[in-house]
Amino acid sequence: MERGLTAEALLRNYRLGKTLGHGSFGKVRIAEHLRTGHKVAIKILNRRKMQSPDMEEKVRREIKICRLFVHPHVIRLYEVIETPEDIYVVMEYVMRGELFDYIVEKGRLQEDEARRFFQQIIAGVEYCHRNMVVHRDLKPENLLLDSKGNVKLADFGLSNIMRDGHFLRTSCGSPNYAAPEVVSGKLYAGPEVDVWSCGVILYALLCGSLPFDDENIPNLFKKIKSGLYTLPSHLSPGARDLIPRMLIVDPMKRITTREIRQHPWFKVNLPRYLAVTPPNAMEHLKQLDEEIIQKVLRMGFDRNQLIESLQNRLQNDATVAYYLLFDNRSPISTGYLGAEFQESMESCSAGPYPDVKILGSTLMPHITRKKQWLVGLQSPARPREIMTQILGALQGLNVRWKDYTIT
Repeated sequence: MERGLTAEALLRNYRLGKTLGHGSFGKVRIAEHLRTGHKVAIKILNRRKMQSPDMEEKVRREIKICRLFVHPHVIRLYEVIETPEDIYVVMEYVMRGELFDYIVEKGRLQEDEARRFFQQIIAGVEYCHRNMVVHRDLKPENLLLDSKGNVKLADFGLSNIMRDGHFLRTSCGSPNYAAPEVVSGKLYAGPEVDVWSCGVILYALLCGSLPFDDENIPNLFKKIKSGLYTLPSHLSPGARDLIPRMLIVDPMKRITTREIRQHPWFKVNLPRYLAVTPPNAMEHLKQLDEEIIQKVLRMGFDRNQLIESLQNRLQNDATVAYYLLFDNRSPISTGYLGAEFQESMESCSAGPYPDVKILGSTLMPHITRKKQWLVGLQSPARPREIMTQILGALQGLNVRWKDYTIT
């Protein structure tokens, strides 16, 4: 936060436009980035309205998580501007609104169109999981459509960062899309609840209705925990095979995102950019777009400072201009998956808690310490002996294993 500066001074690079929507803690306005002429959405959060520490934590969490992500199917965060009264979150503007409204307007979709949406959703979700983040509130209302009808995952306020040996119990998200283990209050690792929600979304895309629905919440939870629903006869054999694999009550038996990507129904007409293995994370250092760099330099910025800022992922006027030009220049079909996408595909290798740099300062993540659920034991024995002891103990408890590794 820059002391003494007014909101108008801090927002000098933007021309605010109409209000796109209102929420409990603020509103979202469209704006024009004056240096590039591109549109952005600015989420304006009023500090007075979110006095609860929990809400402050929710906002900080969403900011921290969105700062991690550079993916064509995850909403982009460009910068965060803070004043004593408000927090301004400058994000990618998507003009066609929510996937929910699209489904309401169209009803059930043809399989090819539904599959295209679903492929993009799974790509975005898998990317989140690669970066050790579970969304936990996937639903059509949180999936936005850009001008070309491409899906963007949004609203990471309920997301959690995954840590080894750490399980979640929080019941969050929308009831209709929540997994059985979530509504039951059981411990869960994370990715499996997103897979369940994706299964409900796929059902909604193909059927125009929800597999589990009831105005009475206790009855809804009973239906979800039972896992009983009806598959309409119009679904193809492939869809009829995939949906039940995602909506399995037992999370240990539920299909993973990696397995979804290998499913025959999913692979039909799969775009190449969603099928290729992501390149090495460090390649982005060699692949900054020179044409865009030249455009930014013509705005009066220093070349060395710009390149250093991009390499260190700093937020400043120059990098915001670069990313806006980059995103609006590169459509998905012609190589959107360039340097910035490549860089963050393996960003989890640097650790799940990178600093969030805001207005030239460093905002350390606000992470509430929770009780750790640790699998293991302490022993002076050698590693092989320790693992033998652990294996025997787990086998005695009839523990099962499931591989969540994403290759």
